[in-house]
Amino acid sequence: MSLAARFEAAGLDWIVPRWPAHPAVRAFVTTRNGGVSEGSCASLDAGGHPLRGDATYIAAVLENRRRIEAWLPAAPRWLEQVHGTRAVRIDATDPAQPAGGIQADAAVTHDRGVVLAIRAADCLPVLLCDRQGEVIGAAHAGWRGLAAGVLENAVAAMGCPPARVVAWLGPVIGRRAFEVGDEVRDAFAAADPRATTAFEPAAAGKWLADLEALARQRLARAGVRDVHGGGMCTMSDPSRHFSFRRDRTTARMAALIWLDATAGPSGDTRPTP
Repeated sequence: MSLAARFEAAGLDWIVPRWPAHPAVRAFVTTRNGGVSEGSCASLDAGGHPLRGDATYIAAVLENRRRIEAWLPAAPRWLEQVHGTRAVRIDATDPAQPAGGIQADAAVTHDRGVVLAIRAADCLPVLLCDRQGEVIGAAHAGWRGLAAGVLENAVAAMGCPPARVVAWLGPVIGRRAFEVGDEVRDAFAAADPRATTAFEPAAAGKWLADLEALARQRLARAGVRDVHGGGMCTMSDPSRHFSFRRDRTTARMAALIWLDATAGPSGDTRPTP
């Protein structure tokens, strides 16, 4: 049974990417449904890292993470995301969760069974893999990191020809909902004048920014043209997605990707011992 079918059978509306990934690549994105958090963070808040809050909040997030981990081969490698551009390589021999976390906004791995994790609620989670199923990546692309080059750094850290990389764009605040000031448009235009095509005039001094279009432009600049996903607006779908701009909470969804340890080099799935 496919992962999507297993989620459906379990009554979960979590998202499984539709992209031409190698059979060894596994990935999904949680929605806000399926957890135990209450109030404005209901119900599957994956929380931040490091995890902060009162005892009730922390207990709920830890239970939510336990529910997510039940679908994974190992505990996720959570990043301390700072809206920057650093991309790190994570190996199976690295500590499962080093003290203080890993401060970065993108991660890659060549090792089977290592689960990369990105948390987002309006920012864009981008999943990456090579066509041979030898390396994967995950990036947290808020506008600051996106403008400064986090996707380019993530692709470079994969260490394979960019033409072999396939990308998938997860839920993000949509182009009709993301109003920004001149400074955001100027930051993108300074790196690439063509980025202005991803902005539409709004109120005086304001623009509607299309983060998906900007991500596609930056991926193309990095040599990645096989890009899938998109079309899922976090702000306009409160029943399914957390949104910081809409709710002003710290609730986050999780995007996860790993290489299946039971898949052979050609993608054949071996029986699990």
